[in-house]
Amino acid sequence: MKRTLFLFGSIILSCLTAFCQQLNNVIKSPDGKICVTVTDDNGKPQYAVKYGDKVFIQPSLLGVITNHADYSENLRLKDVKTSKLDENYSLPNIKQSNVHYVANEAVYKYYRDTVNVLDVIFRVSNRDVAFRYVIHPAGAHLSCTITKELTQFKPATGSTTFLCPQAKPMGGFAGTSPSYETSYTLDEAMGKNGWGEGYTFPCLFKNQNDGWMLVSETGVDGGYCAGRLLGESDGTYCIGFPQAGECNGNGTVSPGISLPGKTPWRTITLGNTLANIVETTVPFDVVERKYEPSKKYTYGKGSWSWIIGMDASCNYNDQKKYIDFSAAMGYQSVLVDALWDTQIGRDKIAELAEYGAKKGVSLYLWYNSNGYWNDAFQSPRGIMNDPILRKKEMKWMQQTGIKGIKVDFFGGDKQMMMQVYEGILSDANDYGLEVIFHGCTIPRGWERMYPNYVASEAVLASENLHFSQDFCNHEAVNACIHPFVRNTIGSMDFGGSALNKYYNADNKHGNHRVTSDVYALATAVLFQSAVQHFALAPNNLQDAPSWAIDFMKNVPTTWDEVKYIDGYPGKYIILARRHGDKWYIAGVNAETTTLKKTIDLSMLAGAKKLMIYTDDASLNGSVKVINGKRKLSISIPKNGGVVINTAE
Repeated sequence: MKRTLFLFGSIILSCLTAFCQQLNNVIKSPDGKICVTVTDDNGKPQYAVKYGDKVFIQPSLLGVITNHADYSENLRLKDVKTSKLDENYSLPNIKQSNVHYVANEAVYKYYRDTVNVLDVIFRVSNRDVAFRYVIHPAGAHLSCTITKELTQFKPATGSTTFLCPQAKPMGGFAGTSPSYETSYTLDEAMGKNGWGEGYTFPCLFKNQNDGWMLVSETGVDGGYCAGRLLGESDGTYCIGFPQAGECNGNGTVSPGISLPGKTPWRTITLGNTLANIVETTVPFDVVERKYEPSKKYTYGKGSWSWIIGMDASCNYNDQKKYIDFSAAMGYQSVLVDALWDTQIGRDKIAELAEYGAKKGVSLYLWYNSNGYWNDAFQSPRGIMNDPILRKKEMKWMQQTGIKGIKVDFFGGDKQMMMQVYEGILSDANDYGLEVIFHGCTIPRGWERMYPNYVASEAVLASENLHFSQDFCNHEAVNACIHPFVRNTIGSMDFGGSALNKYYNADNKHGNHRVTSDVYALATAVLFQSAVQHFALAPNNLQDAPSWAIDFMKNVPTTWDEVKYIDGYPGKYIILARRHGDKWYIAGVNAETTTLKKTIDLSMLAGAKKLMIYTDDASLNGSVKVINGKRKLSISIPKNGGVVINTAE
């Protein structure tokens, strides 16, 4: 039996090897490790992906169907145009500030009879595959609606999944779902479809013991809809358009484009380990800036009262205390959350902005995106959805000295909602405002496309720690997921790193933290966003360890480099980030047993002294200074953390 299986496997491998040698049908990464084969099998466009000698994507369908023509069958691949890409670009607000993107590109031109009707553009770098469609005019038609996209992803047999189920529309709080705020399923078998509605991007797969694969999309703007991944019982996944019920049932699920027209990029990141997944920059590599910044946007740290004090804290006196707190911490901003228009008022907001400016602290203001797409009552409402009112409001903010906005409670992923996102970003840039989104979709290359874009929530974020003790109990598990999935594709506005023992203004009752103070410091490094509004409170200046406060004063929010060290989704994570010439190594552990690892510190080879923040078995944290080392053995108890950085 074993010999039969071996021979069968050898035959498959031989067929795939031959498959990868067909003339003009293969595009490889510059280092030759990734091999993509594109065909027209039985008139149907298909592709397959290997990494090394391992299959990661089995032959999978390509193509689209429009209201005028079907571009998924009866096609012939007649021409391939290849080129090499070598580009350097800089972005201060992503995981890596300077990127050197090298890739091979192939444009596969599909014909029906003698007419070139569809192109599929593939770009393959040493860790990523990205592809998109170019749809050509059909006869006299210079526009179309894409009724279905046939794109499939067939992972290798036996792969397991780490996925976030898509919520049904108009559910959750005040009908605000889907907002990418559901719990991940970990290490599950393929063949499922979430809660019946598929999965939100990004989607992580483990190819047995052969490596890892992340599937997502990028380059989505107002010219298309955002997608999801629909699972089928045979382990095939395909692109799904938004659900009909999103946006209160208003708007089409099918995107419309002018012709010739391009779709967003579908991306596949591959690697033997999770390093390529954690370190990928493909969401930004293949997109372009859509407009120039109206000014130089700056980033940094801030505080916000709502995570601890909720709606009642949105009053003039408390916000003034938080401005003082941010100033004491050396932070640049305060986020004034919902209901400020009624509980503080615009005149008093102007006073707070003036008061903060004298202390070097700027304000971000919260807004409801609504609209008609949900029933969220929090105000200000009915402004960000209206271009006329929005511009008037933004002019007032510019005159008042407001730094940015946090817009919440969006309606879904339809094309019309993507146009709302894009309109907010474009108008905000005209008035020099930075933009954070909450209750929203994931970013899809937006840091590069929109220079005033800062971050999105699109995750079960820190607010749930206030709402649920069970969420507190699983805080470390979630922290060990996000660096491998959600945060890999774009900035994540989590709002965490609390040093209160309890999620209440008196720090004596309510849901309590089960994670350590060192854990809080570690997540300030693990979670990437160029602007971080931490869940700290003024009382932490007196009741938190001085070493923790000092760390939180100095930790950067912008990074020049990221390096994966070790980890497993949902179990533990250790990674390193560099700011300038200073490295920060951070790790947390969600497993029941204490994590013991020996980590390579070669990146800190020039450091004579190191600061090490660690927890004992009872989660009591401490910091010590040691001599520089090449390797270091560490222990992280459950719900604990470790941070290592060079001493000043």
